[in-house]
Formats: sequence, structure tokens, C-alpha cells
Amino acid sequence: MRPDLEIIEQWIRPGSRVLDLGCGDGTLLDRLQREKQASGYGLEINPDHITTCMSKGVSVIEQNLDTQGLGNFENQTFDVVLMTQALQAVRRPDLMLDEMLRLGREGIVTFPNFAYWRLRWYLMSHGRMPESETLPYKWYDTPNIRLCTFRDFEALCYQKNFRIMNRAVVDGQHRDRWFHRLWPNMLGQIAIYRISRQEN
Repeated sequence: MRPDLEIIEQWIRPGSRVLDLGCGDGTLLDRLQREKQASGYGLEINPDHITTCMSKGVSVIEQNLDTQGLGNFENQTFDVVLMTQALQAVRRPDLMLDEMLRLGREGIVTFPNFAYWRLRWYLMSHGRMPESETLPYKWYDTPNIRLCTFRDFEALCYQKNFRIMNRAVVDGQHRDRWFHRLWPNMLGQIAIYRISRQEN
């Protein structure tokens, strides 16, 4: 399993009820079911991924987050709501975070850091929208419609009074390196956050 998913696995308590938004092929949910005795669902729109999830025994619902939302789930149905590498692809990430914390006590999100130094350098030196290993798209066909950095995300959490419980920084191969933590907004390629609502 990818190292970033292993980081997420460490943050999830045994027996948790989990909802994975944009669960892909179900790799993380499958691992959580086997290793953490977790239960829950994945939401996915790619038919091939849905088929793979089903072959692994992962419960999956075909659902488009942007057009259908999450109104079919009751408040606080889950312990953890996950969204890996999809927050930047939804129309309203701010509202999606609200929904994640309506449904679960905690939310875990990952997203590419658009302030990574190579992206900054590419834009400055070439004058064109950058492409990279973690962002392998042209400006006109990218699914990433909301460009975000570590600082942007943390400012949004502050504005919404969300508590940042954990933060991890990984590179393009999803590896956690010590030097990424020194200057995450410049050196980190992928952000991993665990958030909750502030207790009153």
C-alpha cells in the first residue's frame, strides 16, 4: 500500500465506521477492513473502480459528490470520513469539508500542494501552467479545479474553526521525508490532514 495511505491507516482507530469519498479501487477501505476491523462504505463514480471494489468485498455506492452531494447520510453516521486526492476536484471544497464533519467526528483529506517549489519554478521560468508527476495534466483537461496550498487549507480551517489534529507531508512517491516537515508549503508535494470540529 502507498506510504501516504499507511499514514492515514495509523490515524484510524480499530473498529471505526469509515466513509471514503472518491474511494478509487478500494485499496484503503479493504486494508482498514482487514487490519483495523473497520466497517463502512466507499463512494465512487468510475465504473472500473466500482467493479474492483466489489471484487475485494468493499461496499461501494455509485455517487457523484458534486451533483448528488451527501444528503443521503445522517449526521454523525461515521467515525471518520476520508477524501484522498479528490478535494481539489470538487466544486466547493469548503462545503465538502463541512459535510465531511457533519457525517463524521473526524475528516482526513489529502491534496496536491500547488505551492511546491518545482511548480513555482516551472511557472516562473516557462510562463506556463506546470505539469509534474503528481499533476500530470494540461491546464485544459485537468480534473483539479481548485488550486490549494498548505497555507490555503490551514487558513480555511482557521476560518471555519476546525481543529487540525495531525498533518503529514509527503513527496510525489508518497514518502514521508524529514526535510519536508521543515518547510512544508515549499517542499511538500502532497498534504495529508486530519481535522475535526473544535469542541465548545
